[in-house]
This record gives sequence, structure tokens and C-alpha cells, in this order.
Amino acid sequence: MIIFPKPTVEQFFRTYTISDFTVSRDEQRLIFSSNLNGNVNLWAMDLPSGFPYLFAQRNESVSFIKIDPENRFVLAGYDKDGDENHQIYALPYEGGLPQPLITGELDEKYFFSHLSDDGKRLYYMTSNGNPTFLNTRVRNLEDGSDTLLLEGEGGVTELSAVSDNEEAFVYSRAFANTYVTSFVKIGDETHNLTPDASQVHIASDPVFTDDNTIYFVTNFDSEYNYVAKFEIETKEFSRVVSIEDESVESLKWHKESETFYITTEKGVSDYLYRADLKMEDPVKLEAPAASIDKVLVTKSGAVYLLGRSATVPHNIFRLEGGTEWTQLTKNNVLGLESEDMVEPDVVTYKSFDGMEIEALLFRAKPEHDNGHTIFWPHGGPQAAERKIFRSMFQCFLNRGYSIFAPNFRGSTGYGASFVKLVEQDWGEGPRLDCLAGIEWLFEEGISDREKLFLVGGSYGGYMALLLHGRHPEYFKAVVDIFGVSDLFTFYNSVPEHWKPMMERWIGNPERDKERFIKDTPTTYLDGMVKPMLVIQGAKDPRVVKEESDQIVAKLQEAGRAVEYLVLEDEGHGFSRKENEIEVYSRMLDFLGKHQG
Repeated sequence: MIIFPKPTVEQFFRTYTISDFTVSRDEQRLIFSSNLNGNVNLWAMDLPSGFPYLFAQRNESVSFIKIDPENRFVLAGYDKDGDENHQIYALPYEGGLPQPLITGELDEKYFFSHLSDDGKRLYYMTSNGNPTFLNTRVRNLEDGSDTLLLEGEGGVTELSAVSDNEEAFVYSRAFANTYVTSFVKIGDETHNLTPDASQVHIASDPVFTDDNTIYFVTNFDSEYNYVAKFEIETKEFSRVVSIEDESVESLKWHKESETFYITTEKGVSDYLYRADLKMEDPVKLEAPAASIDKVLVTKSGAVYLLGRSATVPHNIFRLEGGTEWTQLTKNNVLGLESEDMVEPDVVTYKSFDGMEIEALLFRAKPEHDNGHTIFWPHGGPQAAERKIFRSMFQCFLNRGYSIFAPNFRGSTGYGASFVKLVEQDWGEGPRLDCLAGIEWLFEEGISDREKLFLVGGSYGGYMALLLHGRHPEYFKAVVDIFGVSDLFTFYNSVPEHWKPMMERWIGNPERDKERFIKDTPTTYLDGMVKPMLVIQGAKDPRVVKEESDQIVAKLQEAGRAVEYLVLEDEGHGFSRKENEIEVYSRMLDFLGKHQG
């Protein structure tokens, strides 16, 4: 008989990512952004069903997709090699090569916000003239005139909703991930959507149900996000609906049927609800995925959803008859079924101060198990490890590595107080949560003390460096993927529009000098004695290449075993399929040679 080898690394990474999608108003065409051919491009399907075909070729990351209501053109945002300086391009409705529409210098940003219902006015934000806070402008697509609507100030200011009559505008102003206020502007009048904008809270995702009424998501005076309402005429704020122990994350409105679709987050999973205008009794819908990336409601009332689960990559679904989902895309792991992969266990453990921490534990199947465990601190830090498909996880599990991913303090999905605990405390509480998780692994007999690897990216890379420097005895080897190595240099290197948020996020390097030193990984270079692999995107705007350069240079000067892989055409992630395969093949080789 023919004997086939076990799945290769490439099989797991021949899945593709779907980062965004949209559907034409007549529901004849679905357009999505994906690295289906190795680089991120726009792809389309002719509905009700059809085979994906290349719609627009540019080989760059896409920040948004918008189809003109009359099917005359398509708009999309592109950056350059992951630099996140997105600018706005236009395409014929039939597809083709994107042409510049609203663009500028390579270091300038142009973010799409809204296209008028007649497709004639395009609202956008730009760093041009205001790189710190952003300005909002409107472009008349008929005569090319361009008008300034609002100069951002105080915090990163973004246009988030426009009334149907285009006379009222809702703006958000971000001071931190946990402090985002919103206000409505009508002529010269401005009104905050919540009663006290000075109170730390979020107010986001607004929708106009009519020209006078705004529904939005907020956690004002609450631990979890809920749906609130603001009446422009009366200036009245009211709490509309909350779902116990779940945080509302997004709100979609279908005007014709007066129906809301509400996405919520609870720990490692998402949920979907439908509600009428009164929102008296939201109905929970059975979602087709554990993690919901986007919900779109068309004019006809059809609901489309982009989602993924731990063993199923990104796919797009359509709700049929109000209860049944049809999968429109077929994105799976080459040659494998979901049952061939590993669903995580949701576990909890007590941290150093008694706080309960939730985590995902992926156990390698007995026939694959090599006895080693990977400890994975997630990125963010104000994010969470969730039930999402990661090619890396399933590939490494297939190679015998179990994986433990804790949602330490600062993670989202556990309430407002919990997510704020990482602010101005990057290196103490979260680090001790990680240590408690490691000890729990040992106590429960899940991992051997001599067989633990440490791998992390972004903030997880920072935590990997810090844990390595302060607690090297726990680990066999360490992989850092674009991690912050020095809080002082990181504070000064972030994108300009991040700078208003840095004070609340990590503190001030002068006022908090002692804490910055204590929580900076390079402070503990003497402890970094285990073999290391460092991976970095050269165009990364969030954690710049110098963060990795400096720690690699210092470790090399000290004679430590460190490998360094730089990807010249990537930013804060891996958008190009061949780069992704190279990175994770290199990681597997690195871990394999340090198993003994």
C-alpha cells in the first residue's frame, strides 16, 4: 500500500487568512481580502455561490473594502510592506489594478470612515497636517473638492458614524485602549454621548437609527460593555440592554426591519444576538464560529459573518432563514479535517495573589506527544488568547508540542477592571500570573520542568524576553517574535498617533524611571543564558526593528547563543505566505534541536 508521511509544515500554512469582506447592495458580489495566492489581495465571489477569483492585484495588506451603492466602483485601503501607513485607492466594479484616490507621502495615513448613501462623498481621517491626533475630511468624488470637517485634539480622533442626512457626526477620541470617549457634533454644537467624559470608560461603535437617535457600546459606570442610547434633541443618555457577564463588542443595525445584531465577548469565545428596536429580550443565535471577526447586514436583511474557531480557519457564512448558516468559503487545512487537530481545554488557576486566571490548554494527541510544552504569553497586552485557529498552534501540536496560553491580568473579555490591571504595570502582575501558570503546569503534571519552551510575539515577545531574563531556570529555549526589549526606547519609537496613549498604557520614562528599569528586559541580560531565536519584520511600525536589533547585539556581545531572522518585506506580522512558512519552519527547527 501507499504510505504517506505525516503532514508537513507547509500543509498547515497553506490555509489562508481572510481579514475583511463586504457584499454589494444587490448581493450579487462578495469581495474579501486574503492571502489566497501567497500575498494579500482582493478576491471576489459571485453570489449566491461561486468560485473565488482574483479581483484586485497589489500584494499589500488591506485596511478596508467598500463597494459603491450603485456598483460603479470599489474602494480599498493599502499600506506598503506592513508599514500600516494605509492610503485610499479605487477600482472599477469589475476589478483590476488599484489606482490612487486619496494618497500622500509614504509616511502619511489616510483612513476610510464613511461613504455617503449616494456614493458621492467619502469621509476619511488623515495624519496629514495632524500626525498625533488626526484630522477628519470629506472628499466630493464628483468635483474633487476636499473639506476639513474636524481637527483632532486631545486624543486620537476618528469619525465613527454619520447620520443619514449627513448633518450629525459622531467622533471618538482615544486616550487609551480603555479610555475612548465619543461625542456628536451638529453644526457648532457638540455633546458627549455619556454623562461624564472625564470618567475613564469606552464609548464606541455608534449607529444612527434615525437622524436624532444614536445607539452605541459603552461600559460607562459598568464592569462590562452594554448598549446605550443618546437622543440628540433631549441630550438624554440611557442604558438600553446588557447581557450578564458578557461584554458587547459590536452593534449592527438593519433599518428596514428595525433589527439589531449584537456581538458579545466572554473570555475565550464570542456570541451573537438579535434584538428589535426595544431590545427588551435579545435572542441568542447559534454562531457558526467561536470567534466572530465581523458581522455585516445587507439592505435586504441578510446577515453575513466572518469567523474562525480553534480547529477551523477564517470562513465567511450567510444566515439563512434566520437560524441556519451556509458556509460560503471553504478554507481548511490542506489534507486534514477538524478532528485531526486539537480543541483546547479551558482551564483556570490561582495566581500569586489569589486572582483566578483563565487559560487555554492545547494537549498534543498521544500519538504525536513529544513530552514538551510551549508556554505562550499572548500579544496586546490588552487582548486575549481565544478559540481561534492558529496555523502555528496546530502545526506544532502535530509535531508533539502541547501549548499553554494564559489570559493574564490585562486581558480582554473579563471586565473593565481586569483589563486595566496591565496599565502602567507591564512587567510585574502579568509576569507573576505567567509564573503561577507555569507552576500550575508542573503541579498538575502537564509539563515536565525540564521540557518547557517559551514563545511569544509582540507584547508576548516582550514577556518572553522578561521571563527569560528574570527566570531562565524555567525554560529550555526562547523564541521572541518582534518583542519590546526596552521600555525607554519603545516609548519614543511608536507611531505618532499612539503617543497620546503611551502615558496611560506604560507610564512616563522620567516620572516612572525606576519602574521602567525594573520592567525592561534588557535590564536582565545577565539572566538570558538559554538559546534564543529572535524574529523581526523590518517595516514594523509598532515594535520597530531597533527593538530586536539592540537585544540581539547585546546578547551576541555577551557570547550568548542567539539566532536572528529579519523579514525585509513584513511589518507587525506575516502577511506573505512564504515568509510565514519560513518563520515557523525555522521555529520548529530551533525547538527541535534544543529538545535534548
